Amino acid sequence: MKLRTLFASLAVAAACATAPAKTVVDIAAGSPDHTTLVAAVKAAGLVETLSGSGPFTIFAPTNAAFAKLPAGTVESLLLPENKAKLAAILAYHVVPAKVMAADVKSGEAPTVNGKKLTLKADGMGVMVNQAKVVATDLVGTNGVIHVVDTVILP
Repeated sequence: MKLRTLFASLAVAAACATAPAKTVVDIAAGSPDHTTLVAAVKAAGLVETLSGSGPFTIFAPTNAAFAKLPAGTVESLLLPENKAKLAAILAYHVVPAKVMAADVKSGEAPTVNGKKLTLKADGMGVMVNQAKVVATDLVGTNGVIHVVDTVILP
């Protein structure tokens, strides 16, 4: 019986060892709730950067968050002539460090875009500027994603 348990454990360990590691971009790309974000990251030319070594903390708006923007905003931002503006908005959602939910403190956090986010952590949860964090700690090889319900504008 012990030998069977050992073989089962080894099989599980081998499966885990060969499972491909996912970056924060891979995690977002695999989420049906983040198709707009992934399209925006591609249009802004940020896939390679956010697939790099990091570490990154990404406050990732859902499709519903993008839908709350005024009509035509997303379509306009995805146009090639607005690439720099889109990249600046997306970079405002990225903190250049890996910050797990348990480590979030109220205060300011620097972003890749150079501006600061205002974080409020209390018994009601976490707010990032006016966005509510609705899911936390989606861990990738190069950082972590926290899902937000609103697009955060600089």
